Parts: sequence; C-alpha cells; structure tokens
Amino acid sequence: MSMTISVVIPAKNEAASIDRVAAAVRAVLPDAELVVVDDGSTDATAQLAAQAGARVVRHPRSMGNGAAIKSGARAARGEVVVFMDADGQHDPADIPRLLAELDCGFDMVVGARSRAGQASLGRALANGFYNRFASWISNYPIADLTSGFRVARAEKFREFLSLLPNGFSYPSTSTMAFIRSGYPIGYLPINVAKRDGKSHINPVRDGLRFLLIIFKIATLYSPLKLFVPVAAVFTALGLGNYAYTFIQDGRFTNMSALLLSAGVLTLMIGLVSEQITALTYKREG
Repeated sequence: MSMTISVVIPAKNEAASIDRVAAAVRAVLPDAELVVVDDGSTDATAQLAAQAGARVVRHPRSMGNGAAIKSGARAARGEVVVFMDADGQHDPADIPRLLAELDCGFDMVVGARSRAGQASLGRALANGFYNRFASWISNYPIADLTSGFRVARAEKFREFLSLLPNGFSYPSTSTMAFIRSGYPIGYLPINVAKRDGKSHINPVRDGLRFLLIIFKIATLYSPLKLFVPVAAVFTALGLGNYAYTFIQDGRFTNMSALLLSAGVLTLMIGLVSEQITALTYKREG
C-alpha cells in the first residue's frame, strides 16, 4: 500500500510474549509505526516493548482492552491502523494479506477465525451465534464479529471512538458501526495460535457482558429489528388472553391490558431508539 501504516497492540501483563510479537511485526513491516498500549501492567511489558522498538503509550492503571484500543487509535500516526493482540495468537505474517484486501476498496478488513481457532467449544458456539445474529440484524455477511485482528482506515475508525466500550466488545461495536455507516468490511480466514500466558477474560463476569453484545448489536444498528418482534409477542399474548377470557367469562382482564400495554410501550421504545441511532450516525457535511 502507498498509505502509511500503524500497528496498535494493546497489552496488559504480556511480558512473556510482547517482545517476540513486536519483533515479528518489525520483520514483516519494518517501516510501519508500532504502538504498544500498556494498560496498567504490573510486569515488564512496557520496558520490553520499548526495547523492541515500539512507541509505548501507558495507562497508569488498567482501563480495559477497549480503552487501550482507543488510546492506540488516537496515538497512531498512520493512515491505516492494524489492531492485533499481544499474546502471540495473531500471526503478523497475515498483516500483508489483510492490507492487500483493504486495498480492494474495503474500509476495514477482519481476520476471521475458524471454529478450531476459538479458545473453547463454548466460545465457538457463542461467537457462531453472534455472527448469525449480527448478520441478520445488518443484512451483511459477518464471518467473525469478535475478532480483534483487523485493519482499518484510521480516519474512519476514529469516527466511532466515542461508541467503543472500554471492555472487550470493541470488535463487535466497531463492526456494526462501520456497516451502519455504509463502510464496507471484508473478511479473510486466519489461523490462530495458542495464546502465551493467562487470558484476561473472566468466564463469569465477561460471559454476562458478552450476552449484552446481542442487545448492543441491535441498538447500534437497527433497534426496530429487535423491538418489533418483542412487541408483536406481547401483543399476540394480550389478544390471545383477551379472546380466552372473553369466551370463558365475557370480560376484559387486567392481564390482557398489561400485555397489550407492554406491546405498545415496547414498540414506542423501539421507535425512539431508532431515532436516537439515526442521530448517532449523522455526519456533518
């Protein structure tokens, strides 16, 4: 590519692998800017990254993977930004393939993992569900919603920094934001190695957070696609209950009123959410 490139690597207590990953990036992209965001590490991550030739951006305390991504995106000077993990799972040799795909007219290209590349069977099943759900919501084929290995045009990625969470769901948020704004996304299959060190994802805490991704996907893209079916279910239950009680007792019950009211309120919330979403993505000029 003729554009300048920055590689952003968020890292927290990744002393076991950061120097090796940084050296591998340097070998593949010797002219690229390398930015390592040290997210409050308590080990030698920052020192090892600096010794490997990276520009280190430090958080005095841990703020989350998404916050590190945002700091790295702000600090990056390149016209194209590469995001990858510091734990050795992502192969820097795949970066040129992603960049070549970006040069075909995409605004973001994501490295898509196979089922074998998932950390566990549970994660594979969950990510498969996220991919199908997000594809249905957006009417856009999404091969890997939660992959953290991606390249994007920096100017367009920075448009959505305010939407990105500080936790681990920045990939899904950025994906839906790009599609919502009409920025095309490409996918390329990648192989993922076993990570070095211990994962920072807590199965219980982050499992509950990942469940919220489902609702965030809908609200970021098309809230009515989520709220209309729910409103229809409440309305159908209310009408069904009314029909039953009218035939049985000849009366309209409080339960019927409650269910019908819930259907109307859910639809109204969906309409308001749709307007808020439209305003969120409104661009000047």
